[in-house]
Amino acid sequence: MAERKQWKWAADPSLNKMEFTKLEKDGLDVIETIVNTYSKEGFASIESSDMDRFKWAGVYQQRPKDGHFMMRVRIPGGILSSEQARVLAKIAEIYGRDLVDVTTRQAVQFHWLTVESLADIFDRLASAGLSSFEACGDCPRQIMGNPLAGIDPHEVLDTRPIVAELEKFFLLNRDFSNLPRKYKISVSANIHNAAHAQINDLAFTPAKKVMAGEEVIGFHVWVGGGLSAKPYLAKQLDVFVRPEEVVKVTAGVTTLFRDFGYRQKRTHARLKFLVADWGPEKFTEQLLELVGELEPGGIDLTSGWNGGYFYGIHEQRQAGLYYAGLSVPVGRMNAGELNELARLADEYGDGTIGTCNTQNVLIRNIPEAKVAAFREEPMIVNRFKWQPNTFVGYAVSCTGTEYCNLAIVETKERMRSLAQYLDDTVVLETPLRIHMIGCPNSCGQRQIADIGLQGALVKTSNGMVEAFDIYVGGTLEEPQFNRKLNARITVDRLGPFLAQLVTLYKADRQEGEPYWRYVERVGLSHIQGQVDAILQPA
Repeated sequence: MAERKQWKWAADPSLNKMEFTKLEKDGLDVIETIVNTYSKEGFASIESSDMDRFKWAGVYQQRPKDGHFMMRVRIPGGILSSEQARVLAKIAEIYGRDLVDVTTRQAVQFHWLTVESLADIFDRLASAGLSSFEACGDCPRQIMGNPLAGIDPHEVLDTRPIVAELEKFFLLNRDFSNLPRKYKISVSANIHNAAHAQINDLAFTPAKKVMAGEEVIGFHVWVGGGLSAKPYLAKQLDVFVRPEEVVKVTAGVTTLFRDFGYRQKRTHARLKFLVADWGPEKFTEQLLELVGELEPGGIDLTSGWNGGYFYGIHEQRQAGLYYAGLSVPVGRMNAGELNELARLADEYGDGTIGTCNTQNVLIRNIPEAKVAAFREEPMIVNRFKWQPNTFVGYAVSCTGTEYCNLAIVETKERMRSLAQYLDDTVVLETPLRIHMIGCPNSCGQRQIADIGLQGALVKTSNGMVEAFDIYVGGTLEEPQFNRKLNARITVDRLGPFLAQLVTLYKADRQEGEPYWRYVERVGLSHIQGQVDAILQPA
């Protein structure tokens, strides 16, 4: 066990319960305990306080709490090799009941793991240069990025070395393993905001500045974004950061969060609350005191928002090479399908696979001569389509009650079948993003969806039944969270209700008008009127 840190907040009696747990034993110390004790002595040997620390190993108890675990594996920047994909597929096959999920932070998630399996899984991941450590817990988590980094015609800088440097600096770094709460970073030089800058605790977006007569490509910095029950959009700081300064600035922002973030209430501990109280000006002053002078902000190179979608087969920055953006319905696949993706990446591409924050995947670096054959691959034609139907292609879902202890309704299979129902019922060419979540914690990022569905329960004469609250108009194009309608729809009516709501949009929209902009134009009260009419008794 490593030497215990002497944190300056240790004497504060108003700390929440989890803070005392972290002071007693650093979260990272649980990894050694899992390997040397729990994986050998079994589930019954796990101390209750260590169960909370399992998150630092990237592991949660899954629902119901009967001895099985969920694990997240970090995929830094959303790019992995075919060899790594095969290792992940093998783990799912041996230990995870053949189940692999791609998450909204580009990570890979397993279920059904036992504590006895964890030591071997850690070893298998390490052998492939992967890790689940700090994929959960109060620490820097999976670093989001542009899954097209290095090949993207819409990026101004290859961010792969920066993401790798950040990963090396923060992973298992005990200076930052005890933060007030989870901490999410994104780095992307894609001009279409591929990594959702405004909903991360800390984000870097592309910018340029002329300095000493030379144009320099770098980043603007955003802090304090986050979702859950109290969502906040990140604030942009008036600084310009050169690529070689990203790690220094990230360490500075993280230090401010560690030392000044709130530790009294878990629900008020994310960086967004500190940024909201300080404001971007004071935050910038404090940051500069830590890291030294930075240039004031330059010219923003961000142009719109692609939603994290890359469907289709497109030319890369490199002439003669193409990438394929593929749909993985609600992000779920089995081990055989992941192995097949690895084969496609090797046979047609350069052996790399991208994972997207829309729960989808990419095959990178396909030579032009192989594109036609790639299009005819049965997996591409029948399963991971590059031209998916509208609703299946733009449906996102969290894990739901199938495995998550926080959820109150089932989501994953429900969102998949709902999207299929809508595709079978309504013909719509315009992308319409529907996100479904099982609780207010927002792993499915409901707030940025055209239509957000948040799980709820309704009391009926037959007892409590599952239902969804409806939110409309979310986007990061002109950043705004969606807004709640006065409607709680039971699951048996959800499909027909949405089909009617979308049909009204289809009839009323202007040419090419996305749903979120339509909501802006007609107003929330107009949408509420549509909802009231749909729900009126026949």
